[in-house]
Amino acid sequence: MPPRRRTLQAATVITAVLAILLTGCSSLFPGLPGVPAPADGDADLAPYYSQKLAWGPCEGFASDPADAFSFADPRYDCARLDVPLNYAEPDGRRAQLAVLRQKATGDRIGSLVINPGGPGASGTSAVVNIVGPGAGSGPLAQRFDIVGFDPRGVGASTPTIDCLTDAEWEVERADLDLDPSPAGIDAAEQESKDFVQRCIERSGGVDVLANVGTRDAARDMDVLRAALGDDKLTYLGYSYGTSLGSTYAEQFPDKVRALVLDGALDPTMKSADQLVAQNKGFQQAFDAYAADCARRPSCPLGTDPSRSTQRFQQLVRPLIEKPIPAGQGRELSYPDAMTGVTQALYLSDAWPILTLGLAGVARGDGTLLMRLADAYYDRSPDGVYQNKLEAFQVINCMDDERITDRAEIEDIVRRVVEVAPFRDDGEPVVPALGPCAFWPVPPTMQPHVPDVTGLPRTLVISVTGDPATPYQAGVDLAKAMGGTLLTVTGNQHTAALRGNDCVDGIVTSYLVDLALPAGDAACRL
Repeated sequence: MPPRRRTLQAATVITAVLAILLTGCSSLFPGLPGVPAPADGDADLAPYYSQKLAWGPCEGFASDPADAFSFADPRYDCARLDVPLNYAEPDGRRAQLAVLRQKATGDRIGSLVINPGGPGASGTSAVVNIVGPGAGSGPLAQRFDIVGFDPRGVGASTPTIDCLTDAEWEVERADLDLDPSPAGIDAAEQESKDFVQRCIERSGGVDVLANVGTRDAARDMDVLRAALGDDKLTYLGYSYGTSLGSTYAEQFPDKVRALVLDGALDPTMKSADQLVAQNKGFQQAFDAYAADCARRPSCPLGTDPSRSTQRFQQLVRPLIEKPIPAGQGRELSYPDAMTGVTQALYLSDAWPILTLGLAGVARGDGTLLMRLADAYYDRSPDGVYQNKLEAFQVINCMDDERITDRAEIEDIVRRVVEVAPFRDDGEPVVPALGPCAFWPVPPTMQPHVPDVTGLPRTLVISVTGDPATPYQAGVDLAKAMGGTLLTVTGNQHTAALRGNDCVDGIVTSYLVDLALPAGDAACRL
């Protein structure tokens, strides 16, 4: 199954794919719970907190070459922020974060800092492609510098996480371990060990991998706040960005002005439970798609929604043994087909694309599902991969508790298949340990209820039909943060600044005027 990617861009890129189709183209770990984070007055960190950003043109800041033209827009300027690679050694090796801003056009309140999720998604690209255009010329664009940054290890920040070459990615994404014998398990685990070693060698050493977790990124965000000249942080985090936001709030509750957390991750849940809950969410999204598709005579899953999972398996399981042509000399494998379907389920607007893609598979053409899978993997048409999923893997290994018991792997797969039968490939489980089990340093996070004493009122947004970050996680996070919950009825991943007047009105009132509904609120997409 695809990795647990949690990002606004995973959904938003669907819109771009749809547009293409319609036009006929294509200690070491400080900051753990109970350990106070430093204030900007700490002498050892003073050089970082007092730095002045040297703003200039954004040429060279686009980590994705496809964004280079957009980054050249004079509305944006860019800078690099210095942070210590290891906060326990502030005089040691440094990292640099890429920062982009769209300056306020009116009476400026301060900066609105954005994280689009992932982990591994570029905040600079998010401002240019998603959040900036979503804010338009309205109150947010008038009152705030809209600021995106590439977290440490991500995008145009350095050192950059790098684990696989483009050629290695082509092999990795189509790999499906089918041999449950001891030799097969050993071979699969050797692939995980090789991945870890490549990450170490190509990313700049073990110390880079040890310091790219969310707790370090949250501390970077406070250095950024100071460098931007803001006494307190105003923040909008999508998906994984809710984890970054809640982690910041726990470390720096007195430095928060306003916090919008959209598409929540529940910090109290174990990673295995999150994975099962997310797969249950994708099954619900699949069922909603199938019911919608069944109303159309040409639906490739048939007109009986109760048989949609069975019909889907009949379409895609043959790809395990026999991939089908997917254009440009490529073949659609079973893993790529499942990845393409997952990508389309992030957003109900993409359901027509999924229907076309499955219809293509039915006639032996995997081109469209391959395009969807390429979008998920951030593969450009020339075969170049960005580092978002590599960063995703590495950051999760530093954040999540490790699964080192093969029996637990078997149990997780069983639980996933129970709640998401559309993902069942019908093959025996190969209980091989993943890369995180062989990580060279321990994780820096653990499930817990955030201690946010002194935090001002926050806004948590949760969509009822969100497949990637299920609704209940938002309910639980709002409770844990003592915040206001905005329930959004619909079928998509995240909702803020996506063009819904009800949602955007509540978000804007809160960010600009710090005004929240008296109780929990509701909107409909």
